Amino acid sequence: MITSDPGTSLDSMTHTVVKKTSLTLLGLGAMGTALARAWLAAGHPLTVWNRTPARAAALADAGARVADSAADAVAANGLVVLCLLDDASLDQALAGADLTGKDLVNLTTCTPAEARARAAWAEGRGARYLDGGIMAVPPMIGRPQAGGYVFYSGPRAVFEEHRHTLGVPAGTTYVGEDTGFAALHDVALLSAMYGMFAGAAHAFALIREEDIDPTVFAPLLADWLVAMAPSVHLTAAQLSGGDYTKGVVSRLAMQVAGVPTFLRTAEQQGVDPQLIAPYFALMRRRLAEGGEDEDLTGVVDLLRR
Repeated sequence: MITSDPGTSLDSMTHTVVKKTSLTLLGLGAMGTALARAWLAAGHPLTVWNRTPARAAALADAGARVADSAADAVAANGLVVLCLLDDASLDQALAGADLTGKDLVNLTTCTPAEARARAAWAEGRGARYLDGGIMAVPPMIGRPQAGGYVFYSGPRAVFEEHRHTLGVPAGTTYVGEDTGFAALHDVALLSAMYGMFAGAAHAFALIREEDIDPTVFAPLLADWLVAMAPSVHLTAAQLSGGDYTKGVVSRLAMQVAGVPTFLRTAEQQGVDPQLIAPYFALMRRRLAEGGEDEDLTGVVDLLRR
C-alpha cells in the first residue's frame, strides 16, 4: 500500500506518486484568498501571509500554514506568489526577506514600467521574476469552465518550470520575455472593457426616462456588442498592413455625417454626451486630415500623438 503526505498525490493509472509543488502566497484579499483556496483544493502545500492576520484564519483551517511574517513566508518555499494591493505594498512586504534563489511571481496590478523595474530589482536581490496580469474576478478562480486566465511575462524557462502550478487557479497565457508585456496586455484589455462599459452606460442613459424596460433592452445591447466585437480583427489587420482603407465597410466620412444625430439625441434625452463626445471629436479630426475613405483605425494613430 502506498501512502502519501499532503504534498503528494497518487496517479491511479500509473500507481506513481506525483509531487505537488509547495509555494508561498503573500496577500489574502478577495483575489489572494481565491488563489489560496484553489491551490489548497488541488493539494499543493501552501504557506500564506497577510498584513492583517485575521484573514488567514479560514485558510489555516483549510490546511494552509500561516507565517508570522512575510520574511518567514518567503523563506518557506522556492516559489513565492505575490497578490498585494499595489507595487508600493510589495516593497513594504519584502523589505526584510531574503530573496536569494527564489522565484517571484507577481500578480499585483502594476504598469509595464513598474513590472520591468521590479524584475531588475528582483534580479539584484538574487531572485528570478515573472509578472502576471489576472484576467478574472475572484469567483472565476479555481473554476476552469469560467474562462478566467492569467497573462505571464518574463523568462520563458521560469514560466515553463512553474506552468502546471500556476495553471491550477486559472488558465495561463504566456506573452513574452519582456517582463512588462503581462501588465501591458492586462491594462490594454481592461481599457477596452471600460470603453465598452462607457458605451453601455450611455445607451442605458438614453432609454432611462422612457417606457423601456432595461431588462428587455439589455439582451439587445449585449447581442449588438457581440456582433460588433469581431471588428477588432479588421483594425488589427489594417494596423499591421498599413492600409486603413482595405476592407472598409462603413467609410469614416459616412460615420462622421451621423455624429450630429447622436449628439442631438443625447441632448433631447437629457443625457450628457461626455462618454462618447471625445471619440466623435477624434473621428472628426481624422476626417479633416483626409481619412474619409478609412474606417476608424486612424483614431489609433491620433491617440499615439
